[in-house]
Amino acid sequence: MRTNGINHLALVCKDMAETVAFYQDILGMPLVKTIVLPDGGQHFFFDCGGGNMVAFFWWDRAPDAAPGIASVEHFPSKPMTAVGSMNHVAFTVDEAELEPCIKRLEAAGVPVLPMVVNHDDSPAGVARDLHPGVFVRSVYFTDPNGIMLEFAAFTRALGPGDVNHVPAGAKTPQSKASEAKVAQKEPA
Repeated sequence: MRTNGINHLALVCKDMAETVAFYQDILGMPLVKTIVLPDGGQHFFFDCGGGNMVAFFWWDRAPDAAPGIASVEHFPSKPMTAVGSMNHVAFTVDEAELEPCIKRLEAAGVPVLPMVVNHDDSPAGVARDLHPGVFVRSVYFTDPNGIMLEFAAFTRALGPGDVNHVPAGAKTPQSKASEAKVAQKEPA
Protein backbone atom coordinates (compact mmCIF):
# COMPACT_ATOMS: atom_id res chain seq x y z
CA MET A 1 0.00 0.00 0.00
CA ARG A 2 1.35 3.44 -0.90
CA THR A 3 -0.26 6.78 -0.27
CA ASN A 4 0.38 9.81 -2.45
CA GLY A 5 0.01 12.44 0.27
CA ILE A 6 -2.78 13.86 2.37
CA ASN A 7 -6.01 14.53 0.50
CA HIS A 8 -7.53 16.60 3.29
CA LEU A 9 -7.54 17.06 7.03
CA ALA A 10 -11.06 17.57 8.42
CA LEU A 11 -11.53 19.74 11.52
CA VAL A 12 -14.58 21.19 13.26
CA CYS A 13 -15.27 24.92 13.53
CA LYS A 14 -17.63 26.98 15.69
CA ASP A 15 -18.51 29.55 13.00
CA MET A 16 -18.16 28.70 9.30
CA ALA A 17 -18.38 32.33 8.13
CA GLU A 18 -15.55 33.35 10.49
CA THR A 19 -13.54 30.28 9.42
CA VAL A 20 -13.98 31.11 5.71
CA ALA A 21 -12.89 34.70 6.34
CA PHE A 22 -9.78 33.51 8.18
CA TYR A 23 -8.61 30.75 5.84
CA GLN A 24 -9.59 32.45 2.58
CA ASP A 25 -9.01 36.13 3.31
CA ILE A 26 -6.16 36.09 5.85
CA LEU A 27 -4.27 32.90 4.92
CA GLY A 28 -5.10 33.11 1.20
CA MET A 29 -6.41 29.56 0.85
CA PRO A 30 -9.15 29.43 -1.81
CA LEU A 31 -12.49 27.91 -0.79
CA VAL A 32 -12.86 25.14 -3.40
CA LYS A 33 -15.87 23.04 -2.31
CA THR A 34 -18.89 23.50 -0.06
CA ILE A 35 -21.32 20.81 1.07
CA VAL A 36 -24.54 21.02 3.08
CA LEU A 37 -24.91 17.83 5.13
CA PRO A 38 -28.19 15.92 5.53
CA ASP A 39 -28.24 16.84 9.25
CA GLY A 40 -28.04 20.57 8.45
CA GLY A 41 -24.31 20.86 9.04
CA GLN A 42 -21.73 22.07 6.55
CA HIS A 43 -18.43 20.70 5.20
CA PHE A 44 -16.16 23.24 3.42
CA PHE A 45 -12.78 22.58 1.75
CA PHE A 46 -9.85 24.99 1.30
CA ASP A 47 -6.90 24.49 -1.07
CA CYS A 48 -3.78 24.80 1.09
CA GLY A 49 -1.36 24.15 -1.79
CA GLY A 50 0.54 21.21 -3.16
CA GLY A 51 -2.64 19.30 -3.98
CA ASN A 52 -3.64 19.26 -0.31
CA MET A 53 -6.77 20.54 1.38
CA VAL A 54 -7.87 21.48 4.87
CA ALA A 55 -11.59 21.05 5.49
CA PHE A 56 -14.00 22.09 8.20
CA PHE A 57 -17.25 20.67 9.49
CA TRP A 58 -19.77 22.94 11.19
CA TRP A 59 -22.84 21.87 13.20
CA ASP A 60 -24.99 24.20 15.26
CA ARG A 61 -25.06 21.62 18.08
CA ALA A 62 -21.37 20.61 18.09
CA PRO A 63 -19.84 20.28 21.57
CA ASP A 64 -17.74 23.23 22.76
CA ALA A 65 -13.98 23.22 22.25
CA ALA A 66 -11.89 21.40 24.87
CA PRO A 67 -8.48 23.17 25.07
CA GLY A 68 -5.89 21.02 26.79
CA ILE A 69 -7.77 17.87 25.80
CA ALA A 70 -8.79 17.96 22.13
CA SER A 71 -6.62 20.95 21.21
CA VAL A 72 -3.58 22.83 22.50
CA GLU A 73 -4.44 24.97 25.51
CA HIS A 74 -1.56 27.44 25.05
CA PHE A 75 1.64 27.34 23.03
CA PRO A 76 4.42 27.07 24.03
CA SER A 77 3.58 26.69 27.74
CA LYS A 78 0.88 23.97 27.50
CA PRO A 79 1.25 22.09 24.19
CA MET A 80 0.08 18.61 25.32
CA THR A 81 -3.20 17.20 24.01
CA ALA A 82 -5.07 13.93 24.55
CA VAL A 83 -4.47 10.65 22.76
CA GLY A 84 -6.41 10.66 19.49
CA SER A 85 -6.67 14.46 19.40
CA MET A 86 -5.35 16.76 16.70
CA ASN A 87 -2.48 18.80 18.16
CA HIS A 88 -1.79 21.22 15.28
CA VAL A 89 -1.67 21.60 11.51
CA ALA A 90 1.58 22.63 9.81
CA PHE A 91 1.57 24.21 6.35
CA THR A 92 4.75 24.31 4.26
CA VAL A 93 6.00 27.78 3.33
CA ASP A 94 9.26 29.08 1.88
CA GLU A 95 11.76 29.99 4.60
CA ALA A 96 11.96 33.58 3.31
CA GLU A 97 8.20 33.93 3.99
CA LEU A 98 8.36 33.18 7.73
CA GLU A 99 9.14 36.70 9.02
CA PRO A 100 6.67 38.37 6.59
CA CYS A 101 4.01 35.86 7.73
CA ILE A 102 4.43 37.02 11.34
CA LYS A 103 3.93 40.64 10.28
CA ARG A 104 0.85 39.83 8.17
CA LEU A 105 -0.72 37.74 10.95
CA GLU A 106 -0.06 40.44 13.54
CA ALA A 107 -1.52 43.10 11.23
CA ALA A 108 -4.68 40.97 10.87
CA GLY A 109 -4.99 40.65 14.67
CA VAL A 110 -4.22 36.91 14.66
CA PRO A 111 -2.71 35.50 17.88
CA VAL A 112 0.85 34.57 16.80
CA LEU A 113 4.07 33.67 18.63
CA PRO A 114 6.09 36.74 17.58
CA MET A 115 9.24 34.87 16.55
CA VAL A 116 10.50 32.21 14.18
CA VAL A 117 11.21 29.02 16.15
CA ASN A 118 14.37 27.14 15.13
CA HIS A 119 13.87 23.40 15.78
CA ASP A 120 17.01 21.34 16.33
CA ASP A 121 18.12 18.12 18.04
CA SER A 122 19.42 19.80 21.21
CA PRO A 123 17.96 18.75 24.59
CA ALA A 124 15.67 21.83 24.47
CA GLY A 125 14.57 20.99 20.91
CA VAL A 126 14.89 24.62 19.86
CA ALA A 127 17.69 27.13 19.36
CA ARG A 128 17.73 30.89 19.65
CA ASP A 129 19.87 31.25 16.53
CA LEU A 130 19.88 29.51 13.17
CA HIS A 131 22.75 26.98 12.96
CA PRO A 132 23.56 23.90 10.81
CA GLY A 133 21.66 21.58 13.20
CA VAL A 134 18.33 23.39 12.70
CA PHE A 135 16.16 21.18 10.49
CA VAL A 136 12.92 23.16 10.39
CA ARG A 137 11.90 26.75 11.18
CA SER A 138 8.35 27.51 12.30
CA VAL A 139 5.81 30.23 13.02
CA TYR A 140 2.98 29.25 15.38
CA PHE A 141 -0.46 30.88 15.54
CA THR A 142 -4.10 30.04 16.23
CA ASP A 143 -7.22 30.27 14.10
CA PRO A 144 -10.58 31.65 15.30
CA ASN A 145 -11.55 28.15 16.52
CA GLY A 146 -8.53 27.90 18.82
CA ILE A 147 -6.77 25.45 16.48
CA MET A 148 -2.99 25.74 16.64
CA LEU A 149 -1.47 26.23 13.20
CA GLU A 150 2.11 26.35 12.01
CA PHE A 151 3.91 27.68 8.97
CA ALA A 152 6.97 25.44 8.58
CA ALA A 153 10.04 25.55 6.35
CA PHE A 154 12.52 22.66 6.30
CA THR A 155 16.10 23.92 6.13
CA ARG A 156 17.43 20.63 4.77
CA ALA A 157 16.25 17.24 3.55
CA LEU A 158 15.59 14.68 6.27
CA GLY A 159 17.30 11.31 5.99
CA PRO A 160 18.03 8.05 7.83
CA GLY A 161 20.32 9.89 10.27
CA ASP A 162 17.29 11.81 11.56
CA VAL A 163 15.68 8.64 12.98
CA ASN A 164 17.57 8.11 16.24
CA HIS A 165 15.03 7.26 18.94
CA VAL A 166 13.25 4.10 20.04
CA PRO A 167 9.46 4.57 19.97
CA ALA A 168 7.87 4.83 23.42
CA GLY A 169 5.17 2.34 24.37
CA ALA A 170 1.76 2.83 25.90
CA LYS A 171 1.45 4.02 29.48
CA THR A 172 1.80 1.21 31.95
CA PRO A 173 -0.38 0.94 35.07
CA GLN A 174 2.75 1.82 37.09
CA SER A 175 3.39 5.06 35.11
CA LYS A 176 -0.27 6.05 35.44
CA ALA A 177 -0.06 5.53 39.22
CA SER A 178 3.12 7.66 39.36
CA GLU A 179 1.37 10.43 37.43
CA ALA A 180 -1.59 10.29 39.82
CA LYS A 181 0.76 10.69 42.81
CA VAL A 182 2.44 13.69 41.22
CA ALA A 183 -0.96 15.23 40.45
CA GLN A 184 -2.04 14.78 44.07
CA LYS A 185 1.09 16.59 45.32
CA GLU A 186 0.65 19.54 42.97
CA PRO A 187 -1.34 22.45 44.43
CA ALA A 188 -4.65 23.04 42.70
